[in-house]
Amino acid sequence: MELHRNWNDIKSVFNDSFKSSVHFAIATVGQQGEPHVTPIGSLILTNPGYGFYFEKYTRQLPCNLALNNRVCVLAVNSSRWFWLKSLAKGRFGIPPAIRLQGRVKHLRPATDHEISLWQKRVHQLRFTKGHMLMWRNMDMVRDIEFDSIEPVHIGKMTNGLWE
Repeated sequence: MELHRNWNDIKSVFNDSFKSSVHFAIATVGQQGEPHVTPIGSLILTNPGYGFYFEKYTRQLPCNLALNNRVCVLAVNSSRWFWLKSLAKGRFGIPPAIRLQGRVKHLRPATDHEISLWQKRVHQLRFTKGHMLMWRNMDMVRDIEFDSIEPVHIGKMTNGLWE
């Protein structure tokens, strides 16, 4: 699987994952070598091999990134309907999950364009109290440069999806 050549397919899997799960899992490694997984709902994939996420509520993630900026991001389509249809057919029509690996850059102020992309994602919830409390003032981001992809294989159900 080639990261840049298949970027649109990768973005599609990430979009389906976000619709069903409202977050992605970002894995890092701590000071003692212990794994740590953080749910991040603000990851946005941009140009081939690149993305960014807003960093506001994380605690351990920035500490781990200061020691080792390598991450693995997991996106899983958790839609029950998607899984039921696939199980009934005995095959996934599209990939159910993928992992992207890469390096996270330093924390920086978000651009107006990045804030606009984020607000577009959560636009339908702008009238909720939760939106006001959590997402209105998202203003610091970290860029991620992805360098590899690892498709999630689930036996015969995923054969041929990423060739």
